[in-house]
Order: sequence, then C-alpha cells, then structure tokens
Amino acid sequence: MPLLPEEPQIHESAQGPRATPASGRTAPTPRPVPGPRPAASSRPGRPGPPRPAPPVQRTSRDAAPAAKPGPSAPPAAADGPQIQLIPASVEGALDAAEEAVDLLLDSGRAPGEVLVITTGEQHPWATHELSFGEASYWAQHDAGDDVFYTDAQLADRAKARPVVVVAVNGGPESVTASALKAAHAGALALLIVCGDPRRINSVLGAGV
Repeated sequence: MPLLPEEPQIHESAQGPRATPASGRTAPTPRPVPGPRPAASSRPGRPGPPRPAPPVQRTSRDAAPAAKPGPSAPPAAADGPQIQLIPASVEGALDAAEEAVDLLLDSGRAPGEVLVITTGEQHPWATHELSFGEASYWAQHDAGDDVFYTDAQLADRAKARPVVVVAVNGGPESVTASALKAAHAGALALLIVCGDPRRINSVLGAGV
C-alpha cells in the first residue's frame, strides 16, 4: 500500500476550525473530502427508559442548508478506500477526529455512515453507553442510525461503513496497527486517520 502524504488534502468547501477546542489541547483543522450526499434526516430517538445525556450527542445537521449538487466523492480504489491523513498530536487526535466528523455531517453524510475508532482512551460517548451494558451498546451499532464510537479492542466487531475515522490517541504500536487494519477493512469509501504522520506512515508501510 502506498504511504500517506505528510500533509492532508485541503478541500475548499470544508473550512472552519472548532468553535471551542478542548482545554489544553491543540489540533490542526482537518480537511476531509467527503462526497456530498443528500442531507441526513433527523435521527430517531432511542427506545427504552430515559438516560442521562451522554457526553457527546450527534445531530444530523437539519438546521444547515442542504448541500449543493456536485460531483460525488472519488469511488474507493479496487484495493481499498481513499485514505486521508490529518496530522495531530496524541493529545489532539481525538479533537481532530471530532472535527472531521463534524465536517462530514455538515457536508451531508448521514450519521449512520460514520464509524470512529480510538487507539488509546475511549471516546466519552463509548464509555457512557458501555456503562449501560454491551448489549445496549452494540444494539445501537446494529441500528446504524448514528455515528458509532469504538476502540481498537472492539473494532473488529464493528460492521463496515462508508467512512471510518481513526484517532491515534495513544496505545502501543501493535494496537495502532490493529486499529488501522480493522479501519482499512471496514471503510467502504473513505478512511481518515488523525495522528502523527510519521507513526501512521510507519505502521501503514509495515503492510497494514
């Protein structure tokens, strides 16, 4: 597999930094190039008794204007998805992944088309939902109507989705390699990796 470029591609239609970055973290503004899709509809509510609000709640961006017609994203290559690298530190990788997801949803991607994998600390949403048990957590994955967050240890269980975002936010090289392998296999069209370019290229160059 060819190595990723040191700098991410910049798409003119996907601009704008996060309004309020996480305290103590800095992350470059990602520039994923998602293909315009029809605006996503409102996500249905989850059945069952009320729960405390999760740390992060995704929306389908209904308030945003519908995406203008345009060319579709490049189709996935025969040997795998399109790959984009967003340079970020270990501390900033999760923030970079969050902004990548925001840009994907703003561009018209449906929430259920996006899977996010972390290599280090779990995303707060995953931690919150797993507190209700794995059965409930994976039921939301199977419903496929929302962005789903998991970590490298559970990534092999996640089903393929059009877009997979990986936040290289820690963990040993073996875990990073496992996450990238699962992400590459599970991304149908686009794989976005947020982290240290040299580390990521080293892992990808090793044959992931």
